[in-house]
Amino acid sequence: MRPTQAPFPSGRLRRLRSSAPLRALVRENGLGVDDLIWPVFLCAGNGVSEEVASMPGVLRRSVDLTVEAAAEAAELGIPAICLFPYTDPALKTEGCEEAWNPGNLTNRAIRAIKAEVPDIAVMTDIALDPYNSNGHDGIVVDGEIVNDETVEALVKMALAQAAAGADILGPSDMMDGRIGGIRKALEGAGHRSVAIMSYAAKYASAFYGPFRDAVGATGALKGDKKTYQMDPANSDEAMRLIERDLSEGADMVMVKPGMPYLDICRRVKDTFGAPTFAYQVSGEYAMLEAAAANGWLDGEKVMLESLLAFKRAGCDGILTYYAPRVARLLKGA
Repeated sequence: MRPTQAPFPSGRLRRLRSSAPLRALVRENGLGVDDLIWPVFLCAGNGVSEEVASMPGVLRRSVDLTVEAAAEAAELGIPAICLFPYTDPALKTEGCEEAWNPGNLTNRAIRAIKAEVPDIAVMTDIALDPYNSNGHDGIVVDGEIVNDETVEALVKMALAQAAAGADILGPSDMMDGRIGGIRKALEGAGHRSVAIMSYAAKYASAFYGPFRDAVGATGALKGDKKTYQMDPANSDEAMRLIERDLSEGADMVMVKPGMPYLDICRRVKDTFGAPTFAYQVSGEYAMLEAAAANGWLDGEKVMLESLLAFKRAGCDGILTYYAPRVARLLKGA
């Protein structure tokens, strides 16, 4: 004889979890192809494809193969790709002049993509580390990463990328005043439709290591980036930075890294309501891939779950190396 049970509350929350159709009807957040930006690494040459050792499945591509990747992304419905160059060490200088060379790797790739795949949005990175013999995002003078001189260089870099046809500029350097400087220069040069996605809350994180391998900055870096990237302990400071960058002309803002900083994403969206993005950075990708390769996690499931977490935290989109893989899954390809 079963024991007598006390009356159960009328609200059984499990009712709406009891079947896939019911779960779908009440699902609060969703992940779609439109949420994805695909970071792509560039390298010199023609027909060149190189795997990044610390990022299994991620490639550096020459410009011609990057155009093919952009076409693949557009066919999958991915709205944007973001370009990051692996610069020949011989072109790196303390003055970072290659950063605004109209013929540099990034600017050549922008023009090639826009010529062949005009409907995909091309986003770029604005920071000096790929071109800096010191490996820093800014110009170094007597051991100090100087702010105002760096902003002047970043403005020149932004104008060169806008002239090449970039749709979205991504200042990732964390110098003070660079958004205002870039926006003013773009307006003055007639590039009024070029959008800025500011890396407004970019932390001095240990999760960037594989990315630095991918762009060839690991061995060049002298010291660390703690004097200009954010302290991982801080949250209120991120709100001040977001407010400033929006007031200076940023159209969208980004939190970087991603999953360890979902609380920041949520605060940004709740506080400002502006288009909010996050970067699922190289270290996050590498950890998931390593665990999946060892059979410790189901790679496909954790990939999708991790990206859905960004949407739940308030993000409008995610920069992720998983973009093509996710797009194929979502489209059933």
